Amino acid sequence: MTELMSRAAGRHRPLMVLSVAAAVLAVVTAVGVVVDGRVLTGVPIWLKPFKFSVSFALYAATLAWMLAQLPRRSRLAEWSASVVVATALVEMVVIVGQVLRGTTSHYNQTTPLNAALWQVMGIAIMVLFAAHLIVAVVLLVRRPTDRATTWAVALGLGLSALGMLAAFPMVAQDRAGPDGIAGAHSVGVPDGGPGLPIVGWSTTGGDLRIGHFVGLHAMQALPILAYLLRRYLGHWLDERSRVRLLVVAGAGYGVLTVLLTWQALRGQPLLRPDLATLTALAALAAATTVAAVAVVARRRRPELALAA
Repeated sequence: MTELMSRAAGRHRPLMVLSVAAAVLAVVTAVGVVVDGRVLTGVPIWLKPFKFSVSFALYAATLAWMLAQLPRRSRLAEWSASVVVATALVEMVVIVGQVLRGTTSHYNQTTPLNAALWQVMGIAIMVLFAAHLIVAVVLLVRRPTDRATTWAVALGLGLSALGMLAAFPMVAQDRAGPDGIAGAHSVGVPDGGPGLPIVGWSTTGGDLRIGHFVGLHAMQALPILAYLLRRYLGHWLDERSRVRLLVVAGAGYGVLTVLLTWQALRGQPLLRPDLATLTALAALAAATTVAAVAVVARRRRPELALAA
C-alpha cells in the first residue's frame, strides 16, 4: 500500500496533497457536525462540507492512482488533473466559507454575493467536468499494460462522468422565488425534509443526489472489482473473461445510475419504489446475472489461454 501511494504521489503530487488536505478537513468538519448545533436546510450545518471533503479525498486519491497506471507520463493528463485540483479547491473554499457565514452554498441567490459565489461554483464544476473527461480520454488512449485495469479505469471514469451529469437536473429545477433559491436536489418535496442518516437523502420524495453519488463512485467500484477478480479469481478466469465481466458490471452500473435518477425525477423516495421501479431493477439484475453467467460459462483457464 505504501509503495502504491508513493507511486501515485510521484505521478501527480498535487492530487495527493488535495486528498490528504480533504481528509484532514473531513475530520475537522466531522467535529463541527458534533459540536456545532446549528442546522441549515434541515441538517447539521457542517454536514455538507464533511460529505464534500470525503468525496474529494477519495476522488483525488483514485485519480492519482489511475495516472500512476499509465506506462509513461502524460503532460495533458497531468495538466488536466492540476485543473481538477484547482477547481476542487474553489469548490471547498466556497462551501466552507458559506458555512462560516451561516448560509447555503448551493442554489443560493439571496444576495448579489451569494449569487456570485454560486455562479463561481457552477463554472468550477463545468471546468472540473471537462478536465475529468480529458484525463479519461488520455487513460483510454495510453492504456495501462493490464487490459482489465484499462477497462476498469476507462469505465470507472466514464461512469463517474455520467454521475456528474446526473447532478444537472438539480440546477434545472428552477425554484427561484422570494427566498432566492434556484435549484434543488429533492423532487416533489422541499429540500431539508426528513432524510436518511448521514447522506440525508430524502425519505419523503425523490432525491437526485442518489444517482449522482452512485455514478461518481464508479471510479472506485470498478477498479476494486478488477483487483478482486485478479486477486481471487485470476487462477480460474483468463484475462479476456475478466475484462468481459468488468464490461458487464460497468453496463449494469451505468443503467443503475440512470434508473436511480429516473426514480428520483418521478418524486419517489429510494426506499419506497413503485412497481415500475421494481420491475426495472429486477430486469437489470436478471440481465446482468445472465450476462455474467454467460461470460463465466465461456471462460478459459489462464494456463489454457496462454497455451493457445
